[in-house]
Amino acid sequence: MNLADLLFGADTGADDDVVIYVNELRVTRGQLRDAATRLAVVLRAAGVEPGDAVGVMLPNGAAAVAALFGVWRTRAVHVPLNPRATGAEIGRVMDALDPTVLITTTDHDARTGDGRGLVVAGADAPIGWELARPVTPRASRRYGDRIALVQSTSGTTGPPKPVLIEHDTVVELMDNVLRKIRGGGPEGRGHAPPNLIPLSLSLWAGIYNVLFAFRVGAPLVLMSEFEPRQFARLVREHAISSVVLPPAAMAMLCDTDDVTDLSPLRFVRSITAPLSPFQARRFVERFGVAVLNCYGQTEIGGEIIGWNASDWRTFGDTKLGAVGRPHEGVEVRVLDEAGADVIDDVVGELCVRTPAVTAGYADGRDLSDRLTPDGWFRTGDLGRVDADGFVWIEGRVSGMVNRGGLKVFPAEVEEVIRAVPGVHDVAVVGAPDDRLGEIPWAFVVADHELDVAALETECRAHLAPYKVPARFMRVEELPRNDVGKVVTHQLLERSA
Repeated sequence: MNLADLLFGADTGADDDVVIYVNELRVTRGQLRDAATRLAVVLRAAGVEPGDAVGVMLPNGAAAVAALFGVWRTRAVHVPLNPRATGAEIGRVMDALDPTVLITTTDHDARTGDGRGLVVAGADAPIGWELARPVTPRASRRYGDRIALVQSTSGTTGPPKPVLIEHDTVVELMDNVLRKIRGGGPEGRGHAPPNLIPLSLSLWAGIYNVLFAFRVGAPLVLMSEFEPRQFARLVREHAISSVVLPPAAMAMLCDTDDVTDLSPLRFVRSITAPLSPFQARRFVERFGVAVLNCYGQTEIGGEIIGWNASDWRTFGDTKLGAVGRPHEGVEVRVLDEAGADVIDDVVGELCVRTPAVTAGYADGRDLSDRLTPDGWFRTGDLGRVDADGFVWIEGRVSGMVNRGGLKVFPAEVEEVIRAVPGVHDVAVVGAPDDRLGEIPWAFVVADHELDVAALETECRAHLAPYKVPARFMRVEELPRNDVGKVVTHQLLERSA
């Protein structure tokens, strides 16, 4: 399957159905099909062939959605680029992935390189394309037409890795999620309620949720960027009952005094970054909205573990913070440092075996260092599985602090500190130590000067002595990437 079939397939809906809402703009399926088709014509005229990489650097809007389907209509490979990235960051991606053409707007000046084509996108109404520069003969890399897109990982613990994601993998994983949500098969389309997208379409989470909407026949409501008051207004206007949100957005909603009601919202699916039990409970108590967590990685194409409404009805808030139970066809195990299975809720490295794994990385690396001989994928995440089959993520293997041989899981320490009044956010990071190798430091966002003695006392009341941070530092904010994950190495660099 080519993902363009989600728009152009025979049973995808009528041309006059509205499929995109952006502010006051309404875009029908017919208009979107026309825009994607015209882009495919322009790309072919530019010199794009099946399997070529096409860079797309567009703000959230109808043109960004049309670009997805237009690239795939050409059987090319979509390479999303963040319009908010710096010129140096864009240049590194362009050099590494070598797209044949860049699609952008006149507002964004990107380094495209000699011989690379350029297509300029017009306004969302009507969606237009102009070939500013065709491709000149050059040795451009080709990825093959089975590849849908090259998506970079979040890069929280090192340089982002460019992951190859196949068309079939995306469809299979979406359908597994649908089986979990619906309690049966993925069959059935129709007039589903709108899908509100509060994420950038340069991120895999944003693209995935656009595709998910087309898979179920739901129109899109796009936000140019997340803003709590606008989000609450759109929920009311479009009668949104279920939505995806990163933990950072949930925290923003809780911190916005004049947002007190999110009716008729019933369910929030937490995505992109770990959601702590503290933040989950805070959101549930403030808005009375069920929080359904989930888990996935770019290398495995998307979500493979999650909650559904039935889980919430059965367990309610007793398991807030768990990422859910494996979807159909997904196996989970937890391994210790020696590679042996652990049981009984013990923390170790989470390993999964799924129906589909990425084809590898665009820079030529494969997944041999992440796959066991019998097909288990080592996620690099610390996790545990409880007696009811719920998976809990406790952090990254690389983020675990080894304090003289004693293991400190940052998430456990962070939960204790978050519960202290006046603390808004916290990150616990392993800092080098000449005697012990590593010691935990706590970086705390608070609305007052830190009472270090009080924080230490609270930690000692709930944690073993070796888990208590050796240092507490107040910071104005935690450095986060575009999906809301804390970039831990920047904290240590700033405090050096």
